[in-house]
Amino acid sequence: MTETTEGTSTRQAQPQAHAAVRSAGPAGAGASSPFRFGYGTNGLTDLRLDDALGLLADLGYAGVGLTLDHMHLDPLAPDLAARTRHVARGLERLGLTVTIETGARYVLDPRRKHGPSLLDLDPDARAARVRLLIRAVRVAADLGAHAVHCFSGVTPEGTPEDTAWRRLADALGPVLDAASGTGVPLAIEPEPGHLLSTLADFHRLRHELGDPQLLGLTLDIGHCQCLEPQSPADCVRAAAPWLRHVQIEDMRRGVHEHLPFGDGEIDFPPVLEALASTGYQGLTVVELPRHSHAGPQLASHSIEFLHKAATEAARTAPVITSASARGGTP
Repeated sequence: MTETTEGTSTRQAQPQAHAAVRSAGPAGAGASSPFRFGYGTNGLTDLRLDDALGLLADLGYAGVGLTLDHMHLDPLAPDLAARTRHVARGLERLGLTVTIETGARYVLDPRRKHGPSLLDLDPDARAARVRLLIRAVRVAADLGAHAVHCFSGVTPEGTPEDTAWRRLADALGPVLDAASGTGVPLAIEPEPGHLLSTLADFHRLRHELGDPQLLGLTLDIGHCQCLEPQSPADCVRAAAPWLRHVQIEDMRRGVHEHLPFGDGEIDFPPVLEALASTGYQGLTVVELPRHSHAGPQLASHSIEFLHKAATEAARTAPVITSASARGGTP
């Protein structure tokens, strides 16, 4: 990215100011905290992307989970490369890191939520989702993202389970090839109601694909509370070797509803203690896609809540303050 010397010096000064806010954090969170909290743009859809990024930097977030959608870096609109460069400059100026998320509801089909999926009956429809994911990998590489998030989709009615798994594995092949070309890992998310809905399902896919190096896991802490047999903290420890992206929100057992912190059942200090113990260095992104109407307020509440929970976790398990020494930022 070629810029004038004056432009470069401006970019260098501004991230330092924002980084100072993030390292101090609210509620006494110290610079030794291993956590890099982010907020998902799917919970800020009423804001322009530039405004959303500025808000998150001002609140002290370390990064953003950027969902490619028609209102935020539309992956299908013209001039994607130029628009991506603009976003890259903004992220650099604000000192934010990024994960690319691909859970936009109607980005491919205005009539079908999350359609078409990688499991669609129509091979041309599946190919459209594959092309979107490959485009997301390229955007992620251009933005220096640490992962690309994706999910399997719901098994179409009447489709045998083995057929669905074969479709998923076949569809992900070209995406993993693209990921290998860029070095950006693919992080698939177990999603309630989808073919791949649990950690056990992730391992089934991993083995069917031959355990590719760049296939990792998006772990949603709320989903663990919703349906995993283990506690969210135990899920974190079990998933540690494959963690490439983490989403976090509150949730209740058996109810797939993303809730603001404090509105569900999760005890967060043990979860953060477990996450710190793994040495995970990626973003931990707040995921509240149905709360965009109150996005700025919830983004402020969430970062305060998370820093308080991290402080409590550090108080009960001192190892949390040393986890960041086990590796550099991605």
